[in-house]
Amino acid sequence: MSKIIVITSGKGGVGKTTTAINLGAAINYLGGDVLIIDGNLSTPNIGVHLNSPEVPVNLNHVLSNEAEVLEAVYEHASGMKIMPASLSIKDSKKAKPGKIKDFRKEFKKISDYIIVDCAAGLGDEAMSAISAADELIIVTNPEMPAITDALKTIKTAELEKKPIVGVIVTRVKKNQIELQPSTVKEMLEIPILGMIPEDISISKALNEKDAVVHVYPKSGAARAYKEIASKITGIPYNSDIDRESIFERIARAFRRN
Repeated sequence: MSKIIVITSGKGGVGKTTTAINLGAAINYLGGDVLIIDGNLSTPNIGVHLNSPEVPVNLNHVLSNEAEVLEAVYEHASGMKIMPASLSIKDSKKAKPGKIKDFRKEFKKISDYIIVDCAAGLGDEAMSAISAADELIIVTNPEMPAITDALKTIKTAELEKKPIVGVIVTRVKKNQIELQPSTVKEMLEIPILGMIPEDISISKALNEKDAVVHVYPKSGAARAYKEIASKITGIPYNSDIDRESIFERIARAFRRN
């Protein structure tokens, strides 16, 4: 049965869009049928991240009844499907995010897993995407301000009676300054789906306009997203096949220098 999973966060800049893209890419890698929708209509970035900044038909056209849902779906080179939103300021001003829930059935006919990148925070646009969700995934950093805002999102989701699959903690440096996993779990009181390490490969992938899962499949971040995708879908993933050999680690070290 198809499900709509909305990726949300209490604040911007925590890696929500990166997570939406790479979680979708990881599900696709495991053989799942996935559609990524850019539900962040005011500041859309899915198309930018995946080298499709401008497309003839997008989510805005669907929400304004100017196009059918399938017309706004594009297939990435990897095989996963994406539905970008418009970068036009004019289009964003006349967008009607509240209508996104009206297309739930149409979205669910396209793929088994529909990943929606939600606007940050808890404004009307974010709440519109959340209202369309079957499940939510919270993205945060291991820092107190981000955790505090994530907690607000969790409490709001509970009021809206939206199930939360868990939290993905990004930009993990494993130092003594950031909050430890046990503390994050205790504060948020929801399962931790995975910890995404601070990884230069993510920035490099953004520069190459693709998912880190695609261009740096053996990186720590890519493996972490694949492990999370396996948890969500139930499709087995053997991380050992993606571990770098000693020669690959040496070559990467030389490239860095």
